[in-house]
Amino acid sequence: MPLTTILVEDSRTIRDNLIPALEELAGVHVVASAETAEGAIDALALHGSWQLVIVDLFLREGSGLTVIRACQGRSKDKHLIVLTNYPSAEMRRRCLALGADAVFDKSTELDAFFEHCLGYQAR
Repeated sequence: MPLTTILVEDSRTIRDNLIPALEELAGVHVVASAETAEGAIDALALHGSWQLVIVDLFLREGSGLTVIRACQGRSKDKHLIVLTNYPSAEMRRRCLALGADAVFDKSTELDAFFEHCLGYQAR
């Protein structure tokens, strides 16, 4: 059964390409997307049964770090992955310290990202 997923990404082009790829390659079903931190937090509340949230760090308004903070204390069956163009060592450290499960570079780590998503399906 596909993972109920929320995508937090402000680029329409990336969303339009990533959603079908996620559904085909990663075993997820994207039930909502958001372009802002506030929109993401609203989507998380609206879709309380989400299983995976994929977060970009730089959003139209607000930051992906705000979204990660909002997910702190989530149950162990809810996963959060950061997918960004700016995965510096410091940013990876901050995301993981705030509770992200993993951080991937959009431009060089997509295969590992999709494989990681599939790993949630296997559990």
